[in-house]
Amino acid sequence: MLKSIDDLKGSIKKRGGLAMQNRFNVIFNPPSQSFLNTSGRSLVNTLIAGGSLKSLINDPREISLLAVQATLPGRQITTGEHQTYKETKKYVTNFIDEEVALEFHITQDFYMKTIFDNWQRIVFDTDKYRVNFKDEYTADVIIQQLDKDRNLPLYGVKLINAFPTTVAGVPLNNETENTTQRLNVTLSYDRFEVDDALGTLGEAAKSVADRVINII
Repeated sequence: MLKSIDDLKGSIKKRGGLAMQNRFNVIFNPPSQSFLNTSGRSLVNTLIAGGSLKSLINDPREISLLAVQATLPGRQITTGEHQTYKETKKYVTNFIDEEVALEFHITQDFYMKTIFDNWQRIVFDTDKYRVNFKDEYTADVIIQQLDKDRNLPLYGVKLINAFPTTVAGVPLNNETENTTQRLNVTLSYDRFEVDDALGTLGEAAKSVADRVINII
């Protein structure tokens, strides 16, 4: 029972303070992305946007920089009911993991939109009307809550075998002159694993190191 505001302040202080919503990482290597983006559309978009050829290098660290919102997923335990002589009792049947919603800034080369467009093409080939093999279109996604001073992970989850089920439409509006574009994406996955701070730090470092080699 809370006895005073000092008790609350003391409890928060001894646990390092309160976690901040705006301190987080989103780290993944989409199966559709390579080190060098050599598609004609990306080259044209880059030149129109005034970028340099260096911007054609896909750095997975930029994904986290462009992330506006993310969700640490929840989990629901599902139950059934059993009628006894005097009362109804619940029993556990399974569990359901929440889908994860992400939001990203859209740059003028449409970097994040292109990533998820390509990823969805790998999930489902709309030309041949065919679903690809699961190990070809899934990727593990790491979401971390960071501390407010050193950007070190306090808590992290890994979404196992994630893939984008929904890439939302991007609205265009002639009356919103100073509004920037954002992309909303929903991920499904097999399950999530909660990892400790050191575990997610190591996973994230490996994820980036697997894709980034001497990017200037």
